[in-house]
Amino acid sequence: MNGGRQRKNQRQGRRSPLVLLMLILLWSISIGWLAAQATSVTEIPQIAQGNQIESIGTVDVVPERYQLGQEVYRDNCATCHIALPPQVMPTETWRQLLQDPEHYGQTIRLLIDPPRLLVWNYLRTFSRLQSKDEEIPYRVANSRYFKALHPRVKMPEVLNISSCATCHPGASQYNFRKLTPEWVNSS
Repeated sequence: MNGGRQRKNQRQGRRSPLVLLMLILLWSISIGWLAAQATSVTEIPQIAQGNQIESIGTVDVVPERYQLGQEVYRDNCATCHIALPPQVMPTETWRQLLQDPEHYGQTIRLLIDPPRLLVWNYLRTFSRLQSKDEEIPYRVANSRYFKALHPRVKMPEVLNISSCATCHPGASQYNFRKLTPEWVNSS
C-alpha cells in the first residue's frame, strides 16, 4: 500500500513540471500577442498612381492613433487661419506655439490637457527636428523645411498663411496635395 502511494506521488511530480511548462508557454504567447497589439502601428495604406494621392490630402498619412490630435489641432487653429501641416515647422516651433498665449500679435486661449497633449503628440510626431545651431523660426517663410518643400516657388515679399491657397486650393480643407494646374506637373 505504501509503494502505491509513492508511485502516485511520482507520477504527479512528473506531470506537474509539464503542466507548469505548458502554462508558462501559454502565458508567454498571450503576453507576446498583447504586446504586439499594443505597439502595432496602424497600417499605412499603399498609394497608387493618379488621383488617389489627393485623397490623402495631408502631407503624410496620419495613423489612427494621431487622428484625434490632428482633428483637435485643425478645429482650434483653422478657426482663425489655415492650419499648417506640422512638417513645415520644426518641433521646437510647435512646442513654443502651444505654450505661448501671444500668438502672432493676438492673445489666444491656450489648450489645456488632455486636448493639448493630443495636439502635441500629433505635432511632435509629424514635425521635423531642428538643428542645434538654428534659430527657431516663427514665420513659415523662415522655416528651412518650408523652403525645402517649396524649392522652385518664388515667395511673395509678404507671406501670410492665406497665401497657401494660391497654390494649394484645398488648403482650407487641410489638403496640401491638391495643387493649382500650373503646379500639378512641376516636379
